[in-house]
Amino acid sequence: MPGVCPGSASGGSISVMGTIYRQAGRTVYMLKYYQNGRAIFESSGTDSWDEAADKLRSIEGKIADGKPAPGRANKMRFEEVVKHIEHDYQANGRKSIRELRARLRMHLIPFFKGKRFGKITSPDVSAYVAARLDEGAANATVNRELAALKRMYSLASEEVSSKPTIKMLAENNIRTGFFERPQFVSVQAHLPDYLRPLVTVAYWTGWRMLSELQPMRWHQVDETAKILRLDVGTTKNKKGRTFPYGELPEVAAAVQACRLATDQAKKKGTITPFVFHRDGQPIKDFRAPWRDACLAAGCPGRIRHDFRRTAVRNLVRAGVSEHTAMLLTGHRTNAVFKRYDIVDEADLTTATARLQAATVSATVSATSASKKRRR
Repeated sequence: MPGVCPGSASGGSISVMGTIYRQAGRTVYMLKYYQNGRAIFESSGTDSWDEAADKLRSIEGKIADGKPAPGRANKMRFEEVVKHIEHDYQANGRKSIRELRARLRMHLIPFFKGKRFGKITSPDVSAYVAARLDEGAANATVNRELAALKRMYSLASEEVSSKPTIKMLAENNIRTGFFERPQFVSVQAHLPDYLRPLVTVAYWTGWRMLSELQPMRWHQVDETAKILRLDVGTTKNKKGRTFPYGELPEVAAAVQACRLATDQAKKKGTITPFVFHRDGQPIKDFRAPWRDACLAAGCPGRIRHDFRRTAVRNLVRAGVSEHTAMLLTGHRTNAVFKRYDIVDEADLTTATARLQAATVSATVSATSASKKRRR
């Protein structure tokens, strides 16, 4: 029933869709309205019926526009607000939604669960950061989690009365990990059979494993022309990409192994569109076998993203132009590309050897020329 004031300032009744009422013994008006079929009760914060009615109209207007009720997020528990950022990532086609869900499930929700979203304070956030650092999380990892938290408050900016100060940590974005050839071969040998084709293609292409290779479907592979394709909109920079693998026997063998595994799964009654899979099911998290393989190969602590840096360095060493290499690996800017073009001691040793050879050659040439002049 609409709330009605028999003696409003205007001399008539004011009609609204919800209900405005007073509880016994109180002067402040209460509001009752509905969102998604659920009755919501809250104080209007005023003893003026007209002001309470204005507030109720404002609330109902926002609900009609599909927005959360103002002040609702203040009362909601942290885990209830999580769905808003998930919907935001889905609506915007963010490829990192899997990482977001993992961060929420594994870290943010366990720490903030049960807390009212609008009542989380800056000290609460500082305590979270301290706890994550104590667990051994890197500054960059914690920053990604804090960025998700900041986005949640941004999405609820009209619904929360206050929000905590969220300061990002200093981080070093220069990554230095890469695989020498013997290390890659050893890690590959210690991995389960179903993972070997995936890491082989990652090693040669430098494509992102989680967002580009693991979701790859067979329609993205031209087995006749021997070309791998990433469709427009499926990559981080939204641009398509191709990688001819006809001259790379290891990649060709990996794709063939995937085809055989797909045919075997079909014979067992499982039809899968995925190139890389395990008995027809898409490959998801494989941190445990990866960690064990790196440990057994004598290079613990390596991460899968090291393949991306390794591919860049290998292309540069092979004399491939920077422009062509960027087209193959999908790097958007020269700055990012150069950040991954890591030089190690072997590169420096090769450089000094070339310097010595060039110096000797120049000395021999100068000596020979001098002798000719004396003659």
